[in-house]
Amino acid sequence: MAISNAIVVGGGIGGLAVAAALGQRGVAVTLYEQAPSLDEVGAGLQISPNGLAVLRALGVEAALRQKGAVRAGAVQLADHKTGRSVARMDLARLGEKHGYFFLHRADLVDVLAGAAKRANVTFALGHTVTAMHADVLPRITLADGSTRQAKLVVAADGLHSVARTLLNGEVDAAFSGQVAWRAIVPNAFAHEDIAMVTMGPGRHVVSYPIRGGQLVNLVAVEERAEWAAEGWQHPGDPDDLRHAFRMFGGQVGQMLSAVRRTAVWGLHLHPVAQNWSAQNLVLLGDAAHPTLPFLAQGANMALEDAWVLADEVAKGGEDWARRYQSLREARVRRVVKAAQNNAWRYHLKPGPVRSLAHLGLRAGSQLLPGRMIGAYDWLYRHDVTKGAAQRS
Repeated sequence: MAISNAIVVGGGIGGLAVAAALGQRGVAVTLYEQAPSLDEVGAGLQISPNGLAVLRALGVEAALRQKGAVRAGAVQLADHKTGRSVARMDLARLGEKHGYFFLHRADLVDVLAGAAKRANVTFALGHTVTAMHADVLPRITLADGSTRQAKLVVAADGLHSVARTLLNGEVDAAFSGQVAWRAIVPNAFAHEDIAMVTMGPGRHVVSYPIRGGQLVNLVAVEERAEWAAEGWQHPGDPDDLRHAFRMFGGQVGQMLSAVRRTAVWGLHLHPVAQNWSAQNLVLLGDAAHPTLPFLAQGANMALEDAWVLADEVAKGGEDWARRYQSLREARVRRVVKAAQNNAWRYHLKPGPVRSLAHLGLRAGSQLLPGRMIGAYDWLYRHDVTKGAAQRS
């Protein structure tokens, strides 16, 4: 059955990207989003070259630059007490074609929504989807009890996806023992155009500029025994944040002092879904493979999913959904595992292990700088717009 129309559930980055990609391929798409408008929500994002390739193919790269996306020069690891550099990974080595950018999530949502509208996507805002049903003609149920159907339903409805549970049953997420705080502060600190990872015992802070360098995005992660609720929208107390990171000095300490509003969420471990589809109902992004933020790949993986799914739908055939999962599953599993493994590197406690680890990082970045960035070729140089296995 050729897919001529589709419903996308979720107006986040993955949902908007797949709606635009399907629309550009001639599919009539209706996007359902429970929020009444696509407002300025969220915080900063890192778009690495693999995600940028999709945005370029969708035709929105120029619009993002116009909105003040900041090109990243490096990733720098720093000591929490002094702010002294431990290691620096030069992102310019990726080359002009493989840019790495920092931006506000709302700006990415805005340009993707524009691309979707130009592709004749219909927006149904303020509609909560309460159930999804797999069938030859899959359908959704709205909060008012009414139903809608299409030849394809894409569930881009995030961590707590209705469709993921339908296709895979209830799976409990495990608290990772870490919580993350988000905040945005004015850039009164001359923050470099870099992602700075400031490492301390049992915690770290990531900071980078957004919106043309006018603002700084902060993500502060701490190990904690107590469970915390999942989801970045939970309000936190800035004083609690400052107390938890009171041992951080230098520029990070100054930035934490400037925080006036913050959100806090518990980081949970979710398995990658075993089943991504059933009878033309398919999962995308966090609905299929939630990941911890320690590799900055959540948005990038959703963008990759969107392009691959739209491409396989356009190729047709009865096994497009199997092909989609086959092309994506091994890669996202590797990303999820790499993100889980990254946290401990930033949280080493004072002692011989931490000293040796920092010494090795410093020596590696100074003596073999190309090797540090080269270790991420598998991630950053993967371009789904030119074939799943091709690297440009």
